[in-house]
Amino acid sequence: MNWYESTAPNLFVNSSEETVWMIMYHNDSSGNSFGNTTNIENNFAERLLKIIVPIVFGVIVTVGFIGNLLVIIVIISNKRMVNTTNILIFSLALADLCFIVFCVPFTAAKYVIPRWPFGRVWCKIMQYLTYVCAYASVYTLVLMSFDRYLAVVHPIRSMTIRTEKNCLIMVIIVWVIILAANAPLLIQFDLLVYVYHGEQRQSCVNTAASEDPMLNIIFYVAFFVAGYVIPLTLVCILYGFMLRRLLFGITPRNQSAESIRSKKRVTRMIVIVVILFAICWLPIQIIFMLHSAGVYAANATNFWIHLIANCFAYANSCMNPILYAFLSDNFRKSFRKLLCCSSPALSTYDYERTQIRGSMSTRKSEAV
Repeated sequence: MNWYESTAPNLFVNSSEETVWMIMYHNDSSGNSFGNTTNIENNFAERLLKIIVPIVFGVIVTVGFIGNLLVIIVIISNKRMVNTTNILIFSLALADLCFIVFCVPFTAAKYVIPRWPFGRVWCKIMQYLTYVCAYASVYTLVLMSFDRYLAVVHPIRSMTIRTEKNCLIMVIIVWVIILAANAPLLIQFDLLVYVYHGEQRQSCVNTAASEDPMLNIIFYVAFFVAGYVIPLTLVCILYGFMLRRLLFGITPRNQSAESIRSKKRVTRMIVIVVILFAICWLPIQIIFMLHSAGVYAANATNFWIHLIANCFAYANSCMNPILYAFLSDNFRKSFRKLLCCSSPALSTYDYERTQIRGSMSTRKSEAV
Protein backbone atom coordinates (compact mmCIF):
# COMPACT_ATOMS: atom_id res chain seq x y z
CA MET A 1 0.00 0.00 0.00
CA ASN A 2 1.36 3.45 -0.87
CA TRP A 3 0.57 6.83 0.59
CA TYR A 4 2.83 9.43 -0.95
CA GLU A 5 4.71 10.13 -4.13
CA SER A 6 7.80 12.29 -3.87
CA THR A 7 9.12 14.85 -6.31
CA ALA A 8 12.11 15.82 -4.19
CA PRO A 9 15.00 13.68 -5.46
CA ASN A 10 16.81 13.67 -2.11
CA LEU A 11 13.84 11.88 -0.56
CA PHE A 12 14.15 8.86 -2.81
CA VAL A 13 15.92 5.99 -1.18
CA ASN A 14 18.45 3.91 -3.11
CA SER A 15 17.07 0.46 -3.74
CA SER A 16 20.06 -1.15 -1.96
CA GLU A 17 19.56 0.79 1.27
CA GLU A 18 17.70 -0.57 4.26
CA THR A 19 16.30 2.48 6.04
CA VAL A 20 13.37 3.68 8.04
CA TRP A 21 12.44 6.09 5.19
CA MET A 22 9.41 4.81 3.41
CA ILE A 23 8.57 6.12 -0.04
CA MET A 24 4.84 5.94 -0.44
CA TYR A 25 3.14 6.92 -3.62
CA HIS A 26 -0.22 8.29 -4.60
CA ASN A 27 -1.32 10.46 -7.50
CA ASP A 28 -2.65 13.87 -6.57
CA SER A 29 -5.09 15.98 -8.62
CA SER A 30 -2.29 17.55 -10.61
CA GLY A 31 -0.62 14.24 -11.30
CA ASN A 32 2.43 15.36 -9.38
CA SER A 33 4.01 13.36 -6.65
CA PHE A 34 4.95 14.63 -3.30
CA GLY A 35 5.92 13.84 0.21
CA ASN A 36 7.47 10.92 2.06
CA THR A 37 6.93 9.79 5.60
CA THR A 38 8.74 7.83 8.23
CA ASN A 39 8.01 4.15 8.82
CA ILE A 40 4.23 4.38 8.57
CA GLU A 41 2.75 0.91 8.52
CA ASN A 42 -0.81 1.09 9.64
CA ASN A 43 -2.74 -1.87 8.30
CA PHE A 44 -6.03 -0.49 9.56
CA ALA A 45 -5.46 2.82 7.79
CA GLU A 46 -4.54 0.99 4.60
CA ARG A 47 -7.66 -1.14 4.71
CA LEU A 48 -9.74 1.93 5.50
CA LEU A 49 -8.22 3.74 2.53
CA LYS A 50 -9.05 0.88 0.20
CA ILE A 51 -12.67 1.12 1.32
CA ILE A 52 -13.09 4.90 1.40
CA VAL A 53 -11.39 5.79 -1.88
CA PRO A 54 -13.46 3.52 -4.16
CA ILE A 55 -16.70 4.65 -2.50
CA VAL A 56 -16.03 8.41 -2.49
CA PHE A 57 -14.36 8.54 -5.87
CA GLY A 58 -17.01 6.20 -7.27
CA VAL A 59 -19.78 8.58 -6.20
CA ILE A 60 -17.92 11.54 -7.73
CA VAL A 61 -17.40 9.71 -11.03
CA THR A 62 -20.99 8.48 -11.22
CA VAL A 63 -22.64 11.80 -10.38
CA GLY A 64 -20.20 13.81 -12.49
CA PHE A 65 -20.45 11.54 -15.52
CA ILE A 66 -24.25 11.38 -15.55
CA GLY A 67 -24.75 15.06 -14.71
CA ASN A 68 -22.33 16.51 -17.24
CA LEU A 69 -23.44 14.07 -19.92
CA LEU A 70 -27.04 15.19 -19.37
CA VAL A 71 -26.02 18.84 -19.74
CA ILE A 72 -24.25 18.08 -23.02
CA ILE A 73 -27.16 16.04 -24.40
CA VAL A 74 -29.74 18.67 -23.40
CA ILE A 75 -27.83 21.45 -25.18
CA ILE A 76 -27.07 19.41 -28.30
CA SER A 77 -30.57 17.98 -28.67
CA ASN A 78 -32.46 21.26 -28.31
CA LYS A 79 -31.87 23.99 -30.87
CA ARG A 80 -33.57 26.54 -28.63
CA MET A 81 -30.76 26.00 -26.12
CA VAL A 82 -28.07 27.12 -28.55
CA ASN A 83 -26.92 30.57 -27.43
CA THR A 84 -23.75 32.13 -26.09
CA THR A 85 -24.32 31.23 -22.44
CA ASN A 86 -25.16 27.61 -23.16
CA ILE A 87 -22.26 27.18 -25.59
CA LEU A 88 -19.99 28.13 -22.69
CA ILE A 89 -21.89 25.83 -20.34
CA PHE A 90 -21.37 23.07 -22.92
CA SER A 91 -17.61 23.76 -22.91
CA LEU A 92 -17.51 23.65 -19.12
CA ALA A 93 -19.52 20.42 -19.02
CA LEU A 94 -17.21 18.86 -21.62
CA ALA A 95 -14.11 19.82 -19.61
CA ASP A 96 -15.64 18.49 -16.38
CA LEU A 97 -16.77 15.27 -18.09
CA CYS A 98 -13.30 14.63 -19.50
CA PHE A 99 -11.75 15.42 -16.11
CA ILE A 100 -14.11 12.94 -14.45
CA VAL A 101 -13.37 10.23 -17.02
CA PHE A 102 -9.62 10.67 -17.56
CA CYS A 103 -8.41 11.78 -14.13
CA VAL A 104 -10.52 10.68 -11.18
CA PRO A 105 -10.72 6.87 -11.76
CA PHE A 106 -6.98 6.57 -12.36
CA THR A 107 -6.17 8.73 -9.35
CA ALA A 108 -8.36 6.42 -7.27
CA ALA A 109 -6.42 3.46 -8.61
CA LYS A 110 -3.17 5.10 -7.54
CA TYR A 111 -4.42 5.40 -3.97
CA VAL A 112 -5.06 1.67 -3.66
CA ILE A 113 -2.65 0.06 -6.15
CA PRO A 114 1.12 0.28 -5.48
CA ARG A 115 2.05 -0.26 -9.13
CA TRP A 116 0.79 1.76 -12.11
CA PRO A 117 -0.94 -0.89 -14.25
CA PHE A 118 -1.94 1.18 -17.27
CA GLY A 119 1.35 1.52 -19.09
CA ARG A 120 3.77 4.33 -19.94
CA VAL A 121 1.77 5.83 -22.81
CA TRP A 122 -1.42 6.18 -20.81
CA CYS A 123 0.56 7.67 -17.93
CA LYS A 124 1.59 10.54 -20.20
CA ILE A 125 -1.81 10.95 -21.86
CA MET A 126 -3.76 10.83 -18.59
CA GLN A 127 -1.65 13.48 -16.91
CA TYR A 128 -1.76 15.67 -20.01
CA LEU A 129 -5.54 15.46 -20.24
CA THR A 130 -5.89 16.12 -16.51
CA TYR A 131 -4.16 19.49 -16.83
CA VAL A 132 -5.90 20.34 -20.09
CA CYS A 133 -9.32 19.77 -18.51
CA ALA A 134 -8.43 21.70 -15.35
CA TYR A 135 -7.29 24.72 -17.35
CA ALA A 136 -10.22 24.44 -19.78
CA SER A 137 -12.67 24.53 -16.88
CA VAL A 138 -11.31 27.66 -15.24
CA TYR A 139 -10.79 29.61 -18.48
CA THR A 140 -14.28 28.69 -19.63
CA LEU A 141 -15.43 30.36 -16.42
CA VAL A 142 -13.48 33.45 -17.49
CA LEU A 143 -15.27 33.42 -20.85
CA MET A 144 -18.62 33.02 -19.10
CA SER A 145 -17.84 35.98 -16.88
CA PHE A 146 -16.81 38.07 -19.89
CA ASP A 147 -20.03 37.11 -21.64
CA ARG A 148 -21.99 38.25 -18.58
CA TYR A 149 -19.98 41.46 -18.48
CA LEU A 150 -20.92 42.28 -22.07
CA ALA A 151 -24.58 41.39 -21.50
CA VAL A 152 -24.89 43.50 -18.36
CA VAL A 153 -22.56 46.45 -18.93
CA HIS A 154 -22.86 46.77 -22.72
CA PRO A 155 -26.23 45.18 -23.56
CA ILE A 156 -26.81 47.08 -26.80
CA ARG A 157 -23.32 47.48 -28.21
CA SER A 158 -22.47 43.84 -27.52
CA MET A 159 -25.35 42.45 -29.55
CA THR A 160 -23.22 42.15 -32.67
CA ILE A 161 -20.33 40.64 -30.66
CA ARG A 162 -22.20 38.16 -28.47
CA THR A 163 -23.20 35.83 -31.29
CA GLU A 164 -23.15 32.04 -31.22
CA LYS A 165 -20.50 31.97 -33.96
CA ASN A 166 -18.13 34.34 -32.14
CA CYS A 167 -18.64 32.48 -28.88
CA LEU A 168 -17.85 29.13 -30.51
CA ILE A 169 -14.71 30.60 -32.09
CA MET A 170 -13.51 31.88 -28.71
CA VAL A 171 -14.14 28.51 -27.08
CA ILE A 172 -12.18 26.71 -29.80
CA ILE A 173 -9.29 29.19 -29.52
CA VAL A 174 -9.11 28.71 -25.75
CA TRP A 175 -9.10 24.91 -26.07
CA VAL A 176 -6.42 24.97 -28.80
CA ILE A 177 -4.17 27.26 -26.74
CA ILE A 178 -4.56 25.05 -23.67
CA LEU A 179 -3.90 21.86 -25.65
CA ALA A 180 -0.73 23.36 -27.12
CA ALA A 181 0.52 24.98 -23.91
CA ASN A 182 0.33 21.71 -21.99
CA ALA A 183 2.08 19.63 -24.65
CA PRO A 184 5.41 19.61 -22.68
CA LEU A 185 3.68 17.50 -20.03
CA LEU A 186 3.73 14.59 -22.48
CA ILE A 187 7.51 14.64 -22.08
CA GLN A 188 7.76 15.52 -18.39
CA PHE A 189 5.56 12.73 -17.04
CA ASP A 190 6.77 9.14 -17.05
CA LEU A 191 6.86 5.98 -14.98
CA LEU A 192 9.19 6.02 -12.00
CA VAL A 193 10.35 2.62 -10.76
CA TYR A 194 11.45 2.22 -7.13
CA VAL A 195 11.91 -0.51 -4.55
CA TYR A 196 10.02 -0.60 -1.30
CA HIS A 197 10.78 -3.37 1.24
CA GLY A 198 12.21 -5.52 -1.52
CA GLU A 199 9.19 -5.06 -3.76
CA GLN A 200 9.58 -3.28 -7.09
CA ARG A 201 6.92 -0.64 -7.61
CA GLN A 202 6.24 2.10 -10.11
CA SER A 203 4.23 5.27 -10.25
CA CYS A 204 3.22 7.82 -12.86
CA VAL A 205 4.90 11.07 -11.82
CA ASN A 206 6.47 14.23 -13.17
CA THR A 207 9.96 12.76 -13.46
CA ALA A 208 11.41 16.01 -14.81
CA ALA A 209 10.31 17.87 -11.68
CA SER A 210 11.54 14.99 -9.53
CA GLU A 211 15.04 15.43 -10.86
CA ASP A 212 15.15 19.23 -10.51
CA PRO A 213 13.89 20.86 -7.27
CA MET A 214 13.72 24.29 -8.91
CA LEU A 215 11.62 22.92 -11.76
CA ASN A 216 9.34 21.39 -9.15
CA ILE A 217 8.82 24.82 -7.53
CA ILE A 218 8.25 26.47 -10.90
CA PHE A 219 5.75 23.77 -11.82
CA TYR A 220 3.60 24.25 -8.72
CA VAL A 221 3.79 28.05 -8.76
CA ALA A 222 2.92 28.17 -12.47
CA PHE A 223 -0.12 25.95 -11.93
CA PHE A 224 -1.26 28.08 -9.00
CA VAL A 225 -0.81 31.38 -10.84
CA ALA A 226 -2.01 30.36 -14.32
CA GLY A 227 -4.70 27.95 -13.18
CA TYR A 228 -6.11 29.79 -10.19
CA VAL A 229 -4.90 33.32 -9.41
CA ILE A 230 -5.00 34.90 -12.89
CA PRO A 231 -8.37 33.52 -14.04
CA LEU A 232 -10.12 34.24 -10.75
CA THR A 233 -8.63 37.75 -10.65
CA LEU A 234 -10.03 38.39 -14.13
CA VAL A 235 -13.41 37.07 -13.02
CA CYS A 236 -13.44 39.33 -9.95
CA ILE A 237 -12.58 42.37 -12.06
CA LEU A 238 -15.36 41.61 -14.54
CA TYR A 239 -17.93 41.06 -11.82
CA GLY A 240 -16.77 44.26 -10.12
CA PHE A 241 -17.71 46.20 -13.26
CA MET A 242 -21.02 44.32 -13.43
CA LEU A 243 -21.84 45.01 -9.81
CA ARG A 244 -21.16 48.70 -10.27
CA ARG A 245 -23.44 48.77 -13.30
CA LEU A 246 -26.24 46.91 -11.54
CA LEU A 247 -26.05 49.12 -8.45
CA PHE A 248 -25.35 52.53 -9.94
CA GLY A 249 -25.89 52.20 -13.70
CA ILE A 250 -28.75 53.50 -15.76
CA THR A 251 -31.06 50.89 -17.23
CA PRO A 252 -31.44 51.26 -21.02
CA ARG A 253 -34.96 52.32 -21.95
CA ASN A 254 -35.42 49.55 -24.49
CA GLN A 255 -34.78 46.78 -21.97
CA SER A 256 -37.83 45.12 -20.49
CA ALA A 257 -38.23 44.15 -16.86
CA GLU A 258 -38.16 40.49 -17.91
CA SER A 259 -34.86 41.07 -19.72
CA ILE A 260 -33.29 42.57 -16.59
CA ARG A 261 -34.61 39.76 -14.37
CA SER A 262 -33.27 37.17 -16.80
CA LYS A 263 -29.82 38.75 -16.79
CA LYS A 264 -29.77 38.74 -13.00
CA ARG A 265 -30.78 35.06 -12.88
CA VAL A 266 -28.09 34.01 -15.32
CA THR A 267 -25.46 36.20 -13.65
CA ARG A 268 -26.32 34.84 -10.20
CA MET A 269 -25.99 31.26 -11.42
CA ILE A 270 -22.58 31.86 -12.99
CA VAL A 271 -21.37 33.72 -9.88
CA ILE A 272 -22.27 30.68 -7.77
CA VAL A 273 -20.46 28.38 -10.22
CA VAL A 274 -17.31 30.53 -10.01
CA ILE A 275 -17.44 30.76 -6.21
CA LEU A 276 -17.78 26.99 -5.87
CA PHE A 277 -14.82 26.48 -8.18
CA ALA A 278 -12.70 28.87 -6.11
CA ILE A 279 -13.67 27.20 -2.84
CA CYS A 280 -13.26 23.62 -4.05
CA TRP A 281 -9.83 24.17 -5.62
CA LEU A 282 -8.40 26.40 -2.89
CA PRO A 283 -7.37 23.63 -0.42
CA ILE A 284 -5.42 21.60 -2.98
CA GLN A 285 -3.77 24.75 -4.35
CA ILE A 286 -2.67 25.72 -0.83
CA ILE A 287 -1.18 22.25 -0.37
CA PHE A 288 0.68 22.55 -3.67
CA MET A 289 2.17 25.88 -2.61
CA LEU A 290 3.12 24.61 0.86
CA HIS A 291 4.81 21.63 -0.72
CA SER A 292 6.69 23.77 -3.24
CA ALA A 293 7.94 25.88 -0.30
CA GLY A 294 9.07 22.74 1.49
CA VAL A 295 6.86 23.30 4.52
CA TYR A 296 4.25 20.59 3.99
CA ALA A 297 5.28 17.89 6.44
CA ALA A 298 5.10 14.29 5.26
CA ASN A 299 2.94 12.52 7.80
CA ALA A 300 -0.28 10.57 8.02
CA THR A 301 -2.36 13.59 9.04
CA ASN A 302 -1.26 15.63 6.05
CA PHE A 303 -1.88 12.66 3.80
CA TRP A 304 -5.53 12.53 4.86
CA ILE A 305 -5.80 16.31 4.51
CA HIS A 306 -4.46 15.99 0.98
CA LEU A 307 -6.91 13.21 0.19
CA ILE A 308 -9.83 15.35 1.38
CA ALA A 309 -8.52 18.31 -0.65
CA ASN A 310 -8.39 16.06 -3.71
CA CYS A 311 -11.99 15.05 -3.14
CA PHE A 312 -13.08 18.70 -2.94
CA ALA A 313 -11.34 19.53 -6.21
CA TYR A 314 -12.77 16.50 -7.98
CA ALA A 315 -16.25 17.04 -6.56
CA ASN A 316 -16.37 20.45 -8.22
CA SER A 317 -16.63 18.69 -11.59
CA CYS A 318 -19.94 17.10 -10.61
CA MET A 319 -21.54 20.11 -8.85
CA ASN A 320 -22.40 22.30 -11.83
CA PRO A 321 -25.18 20.12 -13.31
CA ILE A 322 -26.81 20.06 -9.87
CA LEU A 323 -26.61 23.86 -9.73
CA TYR A 324 -28.20 24.16 -13.17
CA ALA A 325 -31.06 21.93 -12.06
CA PHE A 326 -31.70 24.03 -8.95
CA LEU A 327 -31.11 27.50 -10.35
CA SER A 328 -32.42 27.29 -13.91
CA ASP A 329 -36.00 26.42 -14.81
CA ASN A 330 -34.74 25.88 -18.33
CA PHE A 331 -32.28 23.12 -17.44
CA ARG A 332 -34.56 21.67 -14.78
CA LYS A 333 -37.40 21.19 -17.27
CA SER A 334 -35.03 19.93 -19.95
CA PHE A 335 -33.51 17.38 -17.54
CA ARG A 336 -36.98 16.22 -16.56
CA LYS A 337 -38.02 15.96 -20.18
CA LEU A 338 -34.92 13.93 -21.08
CA LEU A 339 -35.09 11.60 -18.08
CA CYS A 340 -38.84 11.07 -18.20
CA CYS A 341 -38.99 10.95 -22.00
CA SER A 342 -41.86 13.43 -21.90
CA SER A 343 -42.58 16.32 -24.22
CA PRO A 344 -44.18 19.11 -22.18
CA ALA A 345 -45.15 22.29 -23.93
CA LEU A 346 -42.45 24.87 -23.34
CA SER A 347 -43.09 28.55 -23.69
CA THR A 348 -40.59 31.15 -24.73
CA TYR A 349 -40.19 32.34 -21.17
CA ASP A 350 -39.39 28.80 -20.05
CA TYR A 351 -36.03 29.43 -21.63
CA GLU A 352 -35.44 32.67 -19.73
CA ARG A 353 -34.32 34.52 -22.81
CA THR A 354 -32.92 37.98 -22.44
CA GLN A 355 -34.79 40.19 -24.87
CA ILE A 356 -33.55 43.46 -26.26
CA ARG A 357 -36.36 45.48 -27.71
CA GLY A 358 -35.93 48.64 -29.70
CA SER A 359 -35.45 50.04 -33.12
CA MET A 360 -33.01 47.21 -33.89
CA SER A 361 -35.99 44.81 -33.60
CA THR A 362 -36.56 42.19 -30.96
CA ARG A 363 -33.63 39.84 -30.58
CA LYS A 364 -33.14 36.97 -28.23
CA SER A 365 -29.74 36.82 -26.66
CA GLU A 366 -29.86 34.83 -23.45
CA ALA A 367 -31.06 31.45 -22.32
CA VAL A 368 -30.32 29.48 -19.24
